Amino acid sequence: MSETGAKLGAHEVAAWLRRHPKFLQQFPDLALTLVVPREDGPAASLAGYQLEVLRDKNRELSRRLHELFEISQENERLAVRTHQLTLALMRQTTPAATVRALAASLAEDFDGDLVRIVLFAPVEGLEDEDWLQVVARDAYALQPFADALKDGEPLCGRLHPDKQALLYGARVEEVQSSALLALEGVGLVAVGSHEPNRFYPGMGTLFLRMMGEAFAAALRRFGD
Repeated sequence: MSETGAKLGAHEVAAWLRRHPKFLQQFPDLALTLVVPREDGPAASLAGYQLEVLRDKNRELSRRLHELFEISQENERLAVRTHQLTLALMRQTTPAATVRALAASLAEDFDGDLVRIVLFAPVEGLEDEDWLQVVARDAYALQPFADALKDGEPLCGRLHPDKQALLYGARVEEVQSSALLALEGVGLVAVGSHEPNRFYPGMGTLFLRMMGEAFAAALRRFGD
C-alpha cells in the first residue's frame, strides 16, 4: 500500500471510530493495547492516557472551583462592608459627619491607601482635611471628568494623568491604580492604591455603584 493509501486508510479508520464510539467496549483487550503518543514522554496505553486526561480535567475543575469560592468569599465580604457603610452613612446627623464617615470607611474597611473626595460645594464643618477638596462644578479643572460625570459609571485602573493630578496632587506618584466614583450633583470619590493591579479595567463595579448611591442619598437628606 502506498503512503497516500496508508494516510487515507488511517483517516477512514478514525472517521469510522468517531461514528462508533462504543466500538472498544466490545474489544477491551484492544483498548488496553492501543498506545497514544505524548509530547512530553514515551507512548502510553489508551486507558492510561484517558486516566491522565481525566486527572487533568479534575485538577482544572478543582482549580476553577477554588477560584470561584474565593470570588464568592470576597463578594460576601464586600457586600457586608457595603451594607455597614450604608448604615454608617445613614446614622450621621450632619453633612460633615456623613463625608467623614465615608472617608474613614474607605480608608479602614476597604483598605484604601489614599482616599480623596472632591465636593462641588463647601460643607460646613469640614476644613483643612487633607483628603478633601472643594471645586465648583463648572470649574475648568473638572473638564477631564466630564465623561465620567455624564455616564455615572465607576472607573477602575490607572487614571489619566489630568485626573490623577487633580485627585492626588503632590502624592500622585504614589498611586498606581484607582477606583473613581463620579457623582453628578455631589462630587468625586477616589480610592488610590500603591498596587498596580488593586483596581483594573473590567473589574466588577456593582459595590462601587452601591457605595456611591448610598453616599449621594445620605447627603440628600440634608437638602441644599
